[in-house]
Amino acid sequence: MSTISITQNFKRLMGLSLAAILMLTPLHANSPEAEGLSVAREVDRRDTGFGDFTAELKMILRNRHGQESTRELRSKTLEVANDGDKTLVIFDRPSDVKGTALLTFSHKTDSDDQWLYLPALKRVKRIASNNKSGPFMGSEFAYEDISSQEVEKYTYRYLRGETYDGNDCHVIERYPVDPKSGYTRQVVWIDKAHYNFQKIDFYDRKDELLKTLTYHNYRQYLAKYWRAEEMNMVNHQTGKSTVLRWQDYKFANGLEDRDFDQNSLKRAR
Repeated sequence: MSTISITQNFKRLMGLSLAAILMLTPLHANSPEAEGLSVAREVDRRDTGFGDFTAELKMILRNRHGQESTRELRSKTLEVANDGDKTLVIFDRPSDVKGTALLTFSHKTDSDDQWLYLPALKRVKRIASNNKSGPFMGSEFAYEDISSQEVEKYTYRYLRGETYDGNDCHVIERYPVDPKSGYTRQVVWIDKAHYNFQKIDFYDRKDELLKTLTYHNYRQYLAKYWRAEEMNMVNHQTGKSTVLRWQDYKFANGLEDRDFDQNSLKRAR
């Protein structure tokens, strides 16, 4: 065999070896932590800029025997530049909770501020940081679940890609930064098409599965922002569950900071 042929064969072999190496090399060489953070940032990027929105919702409480009670609420949210959202939730029915209102100032790095107005006592109660893991108005949602889910509230790790409920999803794990959180970690399914939450598993302080939240019937608003019409939180340890059914979303209402001060709690009717 000539020297030229040997050289050509060597180059061809090296070319095939390089191609094989490239096929086996992952397209993203980031660490699982960096990839998890990247997914979380993309979720946040796609939901930035909505300004404000209002919605009406029903809260359906079910005990372990399937018995139900229903509450009717209103919610309004204001996006805050360089910080978390401000949210006001007001109960309208039944009469025993009418006028009860929760005001939340979410923050990116500091502990969230939350105040609960109890009309029977005619007083505003501040929710202490060590009570954020407690149930919100007897539901399976904790006070910390009501806050906006800012990227900086967690550290992240990418777990895998997986199909859930017909959606091709990223599955990431996130760990609360706040030491007073009621959770050690959360496993989150986020669809790859629109970067919407599909499912969250919550693990308690003993690292045992506590709750699962699933999202259903997403609709798009302003040709950009997606909102779920139903959220279902199931407590695996008690057998109880809470369903939130959202309707009548309205964006660009011209809401301002003054619509979310502590006096707005008492004005809530």
